[in-house]
Amino acid sequence: MASGNDQICIPMSQRNTNGLKTFPERAVLSFHDICYRVKVKSGFLPVQNKEELEILSDINGIMKPGLNAIMGPTGGGKSFLLDILAARKDPCGLSGEVLINGAPQHANFPCETGYVVQDDVVMGTLTVRENLQFSAALRLPTTMTNHEKNERINKVIQDLGLSKVADFKVGTQFMWGVSGGERKRTHIAMELITDPPILFLDEPTTGLDSSTASAVLLLLKRISEQGRTIIFSIHQPQYSIFKLFDRLTLLASGKLIFHGPAQEALGYFESIGYPCEPYNNPADFFLDVISGDSSAVGLNREEEDCEASETEQLSQREKSVIETLVECYANSSFCRDTKAELDELSGGQKKKRSLALKEITYVTSFCHQLKWIIRRSFKNLLGNSRASIAQIIATIILGLVVGATFLGLKNDCTKVEKTAGLLLVMMVCECFSSVLAGQIFVVEKKLFIHEYISGYYRLLSYFFGKLLFDLLPRKLLPSIIFSCIIYIMAELKPEAGAFFIMIVTVTVVAYSASSMALAMATDQSLHYVLTLLMNLYFVFMMVLLVISLYFGTIPPWLSWIQYFSIPHYGFKALQHNEFLGQNYCSGLNTRGNNTCSNYVICTGEEFLTIQGMDLSPWGLWQNYVGLAVLMIFFLTITYLKLLFLKKYS
Repeated sequence: MASGNDQICIPMSQRNTNGLKTFPERAVLSFHDICYRVKVKSGFLPVQNKEELEILSDINGIMKPGLNAIMGPTGGGKSFLLDILAARKDPCGLSGEVLINGAPQHANFPCETGYVVQDDVVMGTLTVRENLQFSAALRLPTTMTNHEKNERINKVIQDLGLSKVADFKVGTQFMWGVSGGERKRTHIAMELITDPPILFLDEPTTGLDSSTASAVLLLLKRISEQGRTIIFSIHQPQYSIFKLFDRLTLLASGKLIFHGPAQEALGYFESIGYPCEPYNNPADFFLDVISGDSSAVGLNREEEDCEASETEQLSQREKSVIETLVECYANSSFCRDTKAELDELSGGQKKKRSLALKEITYVTSFCHQLKWIIRRSFKNLLGNSRASIAQIIATIILGLVVGATFLGLKNDCTKVEKTAGLLLVMMVCECFSSVLAGQIFVVEKKLFIHEYISGYYRLLSYFFGKLLFDLLPRKLLPSIIFSCIIYIMAELKPEAGAFFIMIVTVTVVAYSASSMALAMATDQSLHYVLTLLMNLYFVFMMVLLVISLYFGTIPPWLSWIQYFSIPHYGFKALQHNEFLGQNYCSGLNTRGNNTCSNYVICTGEEFLTIQGMDLSPWGLWQNYVGLAVLMIFFLTITYLKLLFLKKYS
């Protein structure tokens, strides 16, 4: 899957320029000699060796229209096989091929099929209908009218039994919403919007009670009867669910134990000496056989070393059972019939190879995607109104506390230092309040990866959409409120131009600090690491600012750091704006005054000169240039991190 190009996913219901469908309506998926190996590190630093671990070994099979279950014990390779079939697994270490009706998978295969992940990635602050509208707007072609799209949405809602909760919010961990089963059906509905002939599901019953799980599988059974190929992994289903399966694939330790009609699996196991006890759940029975816990396992263990520990005996027994089952299946009629079908399907591969698409394209434009991403962000902001209100209240309280501390600064010889201290405090508050801004790409990481692979939008559309509506509004209003409160309470420079420049400066500092947080957080999975790094950076930079303010200069061997300091540029800009043209000694006897020292700074220009600042307009604008360069630098890093983010499962 290319991650940097502007690509587009054409729904399967659409035709290409040659009039041929890019994907068959009834799809038979076959997989040939699938092997998957990953490299794992071993040893201790600094010397580490990479060893190859085999996850899947020589897996062959066919998935036809109907319910195709992939079952096996934990760690058996179910999810790996599912992701490989769905073209969502890192191809590094993968061998073998997956064909669709005998032809290779298209480049836009992940976009043309549906994939329901185990953790339902839907926007919880939106209603069921709004989530479906977002999917339809970005995955259906613009040639379809809004009326046609709404008709399809209503049909999917009705088919999946979501009519009663269509206008209810899905819900988050902080907000009540629909039930677990309805949430799962909402995710399935989003994938069915494009009417895909193949639907993949990873553990669709996880987290659901037995009745809800049965209802979800009954729904999938009804969908499969319409000619759709449904492939899903499942661990240990109850009998009411197992009897719905059309085909069953059993895996253990990455090897194929059985592949064929689900209802013939019990007869097959009985034929190789593993009869199922009456009233036993077949799914439980299969896992018991694989693990060696079933009473049907009659392997001769007399040759085992009696001195071996129980753990070693259990490991040897399990290994022997799996090897025996793999060998029995390799010699079975099911395996021979499958290989014959696979040979027949792969025979037409060369003939159909020319139909494969080489490039992925999107059915919607950049602007259309950007509009819908911004629209969803706006609804998400309204849905999280409590968090937004809490942020505003916290900003007001902080502004009042800081403003009260410097309330009504007297225009005397001490005002210069006090005002400089106030500006320093403002920089501290703005910088540290931007630390959590880096979370906007972290909290939606799973959602972004799923939607991006599924062809909802270009990476650039998502990036600009989040910046324009998640970052800008969330930082703009708090920065303005904070600046206004302090400016009024501290009675700073009484000029409209100075007031405007101060707001701009504080806002630009907030955006620069937020962009740095984004650059550091985008590929971080541990939030406390981000917080620690950001706090260390700002504490160090603030210490340098204090040294510069009260001791006149930074040590020469540290002076270069100021060019990488966001607080440095912001503080200098605020000082230039506030002190230029100010007179603090008007009407005062500057020598011998009880409140003033022998040497008094009477004008703002004197203070700026002592600080080594340029008094020309460039002295102000160079700080904005520095902040802009840092902001662009950090945003570029953020985009590159998103670009190269691991988007495979």
